[in-house]
Amino acid sequence: MTAVTELSRCTRGTLVSVEGVTGVGKTYLTRHAIDLLDTTPSLLEEFSARTDTPPDLSSALLRALREASAGDPFLRGGTPMAEALVLLAIKRHDLDSVIAELAGGRPVIEGRGVDSTAVCQAVLLHPDDPAAALAMATALLRLAASYRPLPDRTILVTDDPHRAITRAQRRDQCVFTDEQATFMRSVCALFEQVATTDPARYRVVDRRTLGEHDATRLIGSLIQNTDVELTCVSEPWQGPQAPCMYCGRPQQHPLTGD
Repeated sequence: MTAVTELSRCTRGTLVSVEGVTGVGKTYLTRHAIDLLDTTPSLLEEFSARTDTPPDLSSALLRALREASAGDPFLRGGTPMAEALVLLAIKRHDLDSVIAELAGGRPVIEGRGVDSTAVCQAVLLHPDDPAAALAMATALLRLAASYRPLPDRTILVTDDPHRAITRAQRRDQCVFTDEQATFMRSVCALFEQVATTDPARYRVVDRRTLGEHDATRLIGSLIQNTDVELTCVSEPWQGPQAPCMYCGRPQQHPLTGD
């Protein structure tokens, strides 16, 4: 038997998530960045943009969360752990909806993926303990990875929280309460901490140091993922020797080649 040190390269498309608190300009910058690309990726809209979706499991779960949150802009209904599980179920359904496109080699951009769920729910579970919130966020990401593969690349768009809050209030024509603004600041800080725990996956676009033009160009280059080597992946519960969930090829064991 010949030893294998690398998993098989895959012909699938790249799954990219774009994360960050509301008001940092994720959607605006990403849409402009897409205009610079040679290949148009498929888009998975973030929850707040899903206002007219077909009746399926994902939309039914999202509707239940909205009803339970009674108008809260962050879908908080008072049971953060249960809500985290529902949100992860939606994110699994989202992946199911684009497996065919990824399998065909088309890149997919996911607005607010599992990272947003992990970070926001961790802050809700540990609002006054940043260290515990960080541990919870990474634990929720491990849980998410048992539901579905994590993104190949995660782009974190960040900014000064006050600027993000001001931008979001102007866009949505609303005024956040002090509690809501505090929640946003905590989420922004935790996002930046979580990004340091997985530097291979995360890339940070910091609007405190980048203008709009440079931020757009950087996001565009990151979406193309020229430095990401796509390997075959199996369903998390099937083990590393199961067929690739995208191209269907059997995977070799990383040590023995079996």
